[in-house]
This record gives sequence, C-alpha cells and structure tokens, in this order.
Amino acid sequence: MKFIIGKKLGTSQIFNEDGTVIPVTVIEAEPNVVTQVKTKDKDGYEAVQLKAGKKKREAKGAKLNDTEVKIGDNVSVSMFSEGDTVKISGVSKGKGFQGVVKRHGFSGMPFSHGHHHVLRHGGSIGQRFPQHTLKGMRMAGRMGGVKRTTRGLKVVKVDAENNLIAVRGAVPGNKGGLVIVQTQ
Repeated sequence: MKFIIGKKLGTSQIFNEDGTVIPVTVIEAEPNVVTQVKTKDKDGYEAVQLKAGKKKREAKGAKLNDTEVKIGDNVSVSMFSEGDTVKISGVSKGKGFQGVVKRHGFSGMPFSHGHHHVLRHGGSIGQRFPQHTLKGMRMAGRMGGVKRTTRGLKVVKVDAENNLIAVRGAVPGNKGGLVIVQTQ
C-alpha cells in the first residue's frame, strides 16, 4: 500500500497529446517522515504513522511498497506513478446551518393556492402515532465539515522535483486542506 499526506492546492486542467482536456486536482505532498511503526507481534496490527508539517496523521495498512520502513525514513511522491488508482480522504467544505432544500434536496411547497411564506419549508415531520419525532428525520442543520473519501481517482502526473501529484477529478476539502492519498 502506498500512502502520503499532502495539501490540496486547487484544481486545474492538463491537455493530452491528442488535445483532450483532463480536469485535475493538484496536491502538494512534501516528504513525510515515518514517526512510528506498529507491528503485528507487538501491537496486534500493522501500521505506519507519518508526520507532515506540524501535525501527525496516522495511516493504517500494510507496509509501504511491500518493503520494511524504519522510524525517520522519508516518504515522497516518487512512490506514485502515472495510472495508479488512489482514494483520497479529507474534510469536506463546511456550509454552516442549511435548510432542507439545500441539505437534503427537498422540493419545497407549492407556490400558489393559499400557500404563503412556506416555499422552502420541510413540511410535516410526524404522524399521530408514535406521537414523537422519529430518529433520523431529515431536517435543517449543519452541513459539511465531515471526513469524506473519494475513491477510484487516477494519478495523471507526478512531479517529484516539486512534490506535486495531479489527480483526475475532484478531491474533498478546501484549498490548503490536508488530504491523505493512498492506493486502493
């Protein structure tokens, strides 16, 4: 399993040799340092903990590139190659408190025939029995700001000199947000 912690720089586009446009997300992943190695004998599972920047993030899985790693080793973007299929995890953009139309895709109430100021309301939330609001009822509330993973993204370009990875498609999170890139 290959994995690295990076920073989302933003979206761009790359042109193929035949002139087709490929939408990409550019991720800057400075070399990560291995801070801890967990083994099956000692800890009960295998994992490697990486440090990127000032915070530590743990990525669990098998050994990097099926080789042994030691504390203090550097992990760089050069381990990825064009055509790799990866999954990327990050914290989605926070949208604040939103109504049911934006948060859950409700259609709202009718425009006419006696309806006044109820266009974007959620409507009825219950019934006679059991005389309380059921758990999981879709209502207005805070939206976004949660961990999301996008799977099946292809690595289009790897620039090892500048520590950049270009991935085809959209990646969760804001510009400058931390993301974890790992093979599937």
